[in-house]
Amino acid sequence: MTLYLMFLGMIGGPQIILIIAVVLLLFGGRKIPELMKGLGSGIKEFKNATKEEEKPKVEEEKKS
Repeated sequence: MTLYLMFLGMIGGPQIILIIAVVLLLFGGRKIPELMKGLGSGIKEFKNATKEEEKPKVEEEKKS
């Protein structure tokens, strides 16, 4: 467990470049924009869902 936590603290420039290179090798240059578009739309849907959850709570508080 300690080794795992130590690794998280050591992420720097060279490690990020290595991760990006591995992602490019696995998915290729053409698939990455599609993946990012899907990720962005998923985050947008999640934010909208959380906003919709907050609205009823606020309305209930105003009625009280």
